[in-house]
Amino acid sequence: MDEVDRRILDELVSDGRTSVRTLAERIHISRTNAYARVERLLRDGVITGFRAQVAPEAAGLGTSAYIALKIEQNTWREVSAELARVRYIEHAALLGGDHDVLALVRAPDNATLRDVVLNRVQSIAGVLSTRTWLVFEEFDGERSPWA
Repeated sequence: MDEVDRRILDELVSDGRTSVRTLAERIHISRTNAYARVERLLRDGVITGFRAQVAPEAAGLGTSAYIALKIEQNTWREVSAELARVRYIEHAALLGGDHDVLALVRAPDNATLRDVVLNRVQSIAGVLSTRTWLVFEEFDGERSPWA
């Protein structure tokens, strides 16, 4: 990846609906070059897709929390497959450190969050314990790493 690729990524991260024409104009390259570069970034797996960014609260998901899990050794594949099926889990990651897994949950309310943690996540085979942190406020960083 060169500087032009990074600028393309920065533009697309800011607005994934940007047309190739507009992208080319903003970066000062030809439309053909912009199109070829975007296609290459897609083909190489650098760009994995385009999607809408949803404001959780406005979409009815007013309660957010991080759940840290301790799991039995060598159960990540099974645990992650089950976590992927739990409604309201937006993201999960395998960690190194005091906890093994960190999951971001976005739920409509505290009762639903409680159900996700106590009934769904804690019942997954291989999960030894959980710890939950409520999110009071959140923000995205101001600078893209692609700039």
